[in-house]
Amino acid sequence: MSMTVQSPDEEQSVMATINTTPLVDVMLVLLIIFLITIPVITKTVPVKLPNANNIPTQTKPQDITIAVDAAGNIYWNEKEIADDSQFLTMIEQQAVKVPQPEIHIRGDRNAAYKSIGHVLYDLERGGMVKVAFITEPDLSHGAPVH
Repeated sequence: MSMTVQSPDEEQSVMATINTTPLVDVMLVLLIIFLITIPVITKTVPVKLPNANNIPTQTKPQDITIAVDAAGNIYWNEKEIADDSQFLTMIEQQAVKVPQPEIHIRGDRNAAYKSIGHVLYDLERGGMVKVAFITEPDLSHGAPVH
């Protein structure tokens, strides 16, 4: 440490330099606090997460496609279903198979939600557990159109 001693008759001048020592001390304390607390905050349970692959659906011979058109008509593998009891009987026949076939629902974008909901309700009542919805890819996000 040094000290400057002035004679009493010299004029007092204003110090023109900034004292950065307190600033450096505060920054070092904050840095140490962050280094200590960040590992505590980011601690999680170590698990290996699965990788997700977005592959197109490949239809197997045992898969069943149920289509619902805009008018609410139901089709079982391109064959129109006349009444609800016939549809439920067909579902129950497929539900007892081992392995159970997968149901693919193709709903028209203009179909009422009620029609699709009715199909889902019948599938649940019949005992089907593997149900999937078939959609078309969204081309509005810059994907090339062929």
